Order: sequence, then structure tokens, then C-alpha cells
Amino acid sequence: MNKQLVEFQDYVVKAKKIVALVGAGLSVSSGLPTFRGSQGLWKNFNMIDLATPDAFYIDPGLVWQFYSWRRYGALKAKPNKGHYALSKLSQYQDIEYITITQNVDGLSSRSNHKKDNLYEIHGSLFELKCTSFMCNYVERDNFHNPLTEALRDTEYEFDKQNRKRSLDTGDEDVTVSPQFTPVKQLAESDLPQCPVCKDGSLLRPGVVWFGESLPLQLLTRIDNFIESGNSVDLILVIGTSGTVYPANSYVDRIKLKGGKVAIFNTDIEPEILQGKVENTWGFKGDAAELLPLALKPLIGDL
Repeated sequence: MNKQLVEFQDYVVKAKKIVALVGAGLSVSSGLPTFRGSQGLWKNFNMIDLATPDAFYIDPGLVWQFYSWRRYGALKAKPNKGHYALSKLSQYQDIEYITITQNVDGLSSRSNHKKDNLYEIHGSLFELKCTSFMCNYVERDNFHNPLTEALRDTEYEFDKQNRKRSLDTGDEDVTVSPQFTPVKQLAESDLPQCPVCKDGSLLRPGVVWFGESLPLQLLTRIDNFIESGNSVDLILVIGTSGTVYPANSYVDRIKLKGGKVAIFNTDIEPEILQGKVENTWGFKGDAAELLPLALKPLIGDL
């Protein structure tokens, strides 16, 4: 057992207040690539371009087909041992604890994590919200697939029969890649509708799109946890660089108040791995495997 792990385990059993900050790296072992890991493309569309309010306003049918694919991928995935380790930690009686997840895949929730200390700051693929300004309808934990009959089969990125598309070189056809399933032209009436609004307002995915603000109430509750009562002893930074707001602010604020940092990621600065950064531990590798090991003195065996 290496020195950093021994030091961390000695410390974690004494911690009374812990925060976990979770990013996309935790879900890779569940079979969900990060946007960057999948080259950021879906059917040759840039995913970032589709994850905006403007894209939904211009072509809600296209955006819903993209999210039908994302929902299907997340539904096929299963929580891994890292999710279950944090779930077990969330139910530990002797500490104050919250998980702040930047993921929208619902895997933390599906690992039986305690709901009242799980903060999905970017929303969830399985939450639906009405788009009308006059309506506050929200539906949570909707795991139905497809959401409408018109969205059936749009969850597949490639042709299910595994056909290839051909490139005409002039002499002969050369197969170059799998064939995408075509994007459908869908009317708004074919898309998920608000059950409350009488005018048939559209439902949208309950995620925070690029250009939108994070949910203020959720951020306030996180701030209250960090700032009130006892200082946070430890922040676990899992599968995320922790360099983007508000993630970076949580790490910095906890360090300033005397808390320590433990990083679980596939990419960690050498100085941290060598133990040269004060009050910081680094565990390089698959967080799904490392977390249960590191937290074993608290949570026992999974």
C-alpha cells in the first residue's frame, strides 16, 4: 500500500465533514464517454452546438433526437463501484456529507445515493421541464424510452443493420464507416408535450444548456453546507479537472478553510502524485476502482 493511500485513509476516518465533486470521468467505466472522448460529435453534429437553448428553439426535433440518444446510452449504462462507494458514504451516519455531480447521466441517483445530499448541478437527462414561461411543470425520474412514438429508433446513432456507407472513388465503391441513421424531420406535435399546459407547450430535457445559468437554489444550498457549521475536512475531486466554475471555487474555498483535497483521475499533475503539494493526495487511474479502495476504512466492502 503506497504512502499517499495510507495517509489518506488515516485522515478520512477522522473527517467529520466531506464533499465529493464528481465529473464525467467517474462514468467512463459505466460505458459513457465524455464529450471530449467521443470527439464531441453525434451524427457529425457538434454536440456543444446542439446543447443550447438556441438549437432547441430553431429545431426542437433535432435536439430531442440527440437527447433521445443520450438518454438511451445512459439507460443502458449501470452505476459502477465508484458510484456505489459514494452512495454508501452518503448513508454513513457519523459524517456530514454531500455529492456535487456535474454529470447528467443519473447514475449517482440510480446507485441509491441519498437524495437529500445529492446535488446534480447540471440537471438530469431524466428530468423534463415545460418550456412555457407561464408553467413550472417538472417531471423527475422519467426513465421511459422512447418518450414519444415519433422518437422511436432515434436513440441509435448508427444503422442497426451495421451497413456501411460507401465512397464513390470513380473506380469502385470503398466502404469507409458505419452508416448513420438519418435524422428525422419531426413536427412539434410529435415531441414530448407538457401535460399541464392546454396549448401543447413543449417539454425539454431538464439539463443546464450552454449559455444558461446553473440553478441558484441548488448553489445556495451547497454554499450553505460549505460555509455553515463545521469546516469541511475533505473534498474528493473525482473524474474532473475541477478547474471550471463553480467546481474550482469549491476546491479553493475548502482549501482556504483548512480542508484537504484528494484527487481521483486518470490525469494528475506529477507534483501531486509525488506528494509535493501540501494537503493534497493524488490517486491516478480508474476512479471506479480507486474510490472503493480508498474509502474502505469508512464504508467497508461494497
